[in-house]
Amino acid sequence: MIKRTIDISEPAYLYLKYQQLLIDKQGETIAQIPIEDLGVVILQNSAIVITQAVIIACQKNNVVMVFCDERHLPYSVLLPISEGNNLHSKILQQQLLLTLPTKKRLWQQIVTQKIKGQVNTLKALDKMYAPLERLSENVKAGDPENLEAQAAQLYWKLLFGNEFRRDVELDGINSLLNYGYSIMRAMVARAIVCSGLHPTIGLNHHNQYNSLCLADDLMEPFRPWVDLKVYQMIKSNPELQVTKETKVPLLNLLSETVTWEHQEMPLMVACHYLMA
Repeated sequence: MIKRTIDISEPAYLYLKYQQLLIDKQGETIAQIPIEDLGVVILQNSAIVITQAVIIACQKNNVVMVFCDERHLPYSVLLPISEGNNLHSKILQQQLLLTLPTKKRLWQQIVTQKIKGQVNTLKALDKMYAPLERLSENVKAGDPENLEAQAAQLYWKLLFGNEFRRDVELDGINSLLNYGYSIMRAMVARAIVCSGLHPTIGLNHHNQYNSLCLADDLMEPFRPWVDLKVYQMIKSNPELQVTKETKVPLLNLLSETVTWEHQEMPLMVACHYLMA
């Protein structure tokens, strides 16, 4: 069953009653949702009050909680570790024993699929893609030539034009991309935990201050999905910003139908099969 993603952008009081998440606004209950139906909860107002019972119930049901900063962009993620999978200890040991050659081969596959995804996005928009297609065919184990970065330099110009600069600190297109990527990151992190893997132990990302290194690795092939959606959104209005309205199509990416092993299913469901 597809899990629900909810985004709370106004002051509210969140509490638990009979395993239901209740959302009160100005003393009135405006929503009541079974905890077991939730997949991702995004909290983006500094005036949101949430009880510990809600947090624990969400953790026990593998619900990702995303906290946003003053720019309304996702800043941190809270998700369970030990509750995610009853074989967590065994799987964690296997994860820790991965050899460097294996990690390099896996990173090769990730980079290859990311560039192929960028190619597919450019194809869908009738833009030139041949230079990236050639790069996707030449990625080596560990990507020693950093073809991922070379592809990115070409890709952004082909997608948004020569004047576009990818910068996480900028507004407009960049802020929409940031928000979309954060949604994908939360989805991947949730699937990682459910599979029994530890999201901190990455394949290529190794920042000691990053608790989601593996999620940052495995989400890479999903980025072009966001890029395509953002391009479609800004085509009619290049000045779009992250708002309540513009978040909806990005949140809906998680429920879009994809094909996995010849079966159609929502993207969030397919992501769980991918991590299994």
